[in-house]
Amino acid sequence: MIYHIVKENDYRSRNDGHRYLPSNFDVHGFVHCALELSVIPVANEYYANIVENVLLLRIDSSKLTSQTKYEPASPEKGIGTLHTTSSLVFPHVYGPIENSAIEGIGVLLKGESGYDWPKEYYSIDVFFGGEKEITA
Repeated sequence: MIYHIVKENDYRSRNDGHRYLPSNFDVHGFVHCALELSVIPVANEYYANIVENVLLLRIDSSKLTSQTKYEPASPEKGIGTLHTTSSLVFPHVYGPIENSAIEGIGVLLKGESGYDWPKEYYSIDVFFGGEKEITA
């Protein structure tokens, strides 16, 4: 599995019902993802000041039609680089993330010392169907 971290509003607005493509794709040329070891360090560096729900997409990369490359980190300018010590490579997806490749959507838990793993993951149908309130 690979993981993608995204603000809930961004994910909802950038998913067309079949696939998701982040707003910064045109700038970077790929979707930033992380391996399990890097999820929390990335969340803590890039999403520390976010007040809305921060989602964690659990993605089965074997189900993606876009190529996934494992490459050195490419941190954004002005953001810390502590997360780069958690892994030598990060998965970069060179195209959209199909909903069929998303195995689960969780809400990262935010505490005083930073983020922690979601308590549970929801299917894409539950997430978009509103069958259950998605909470941290």
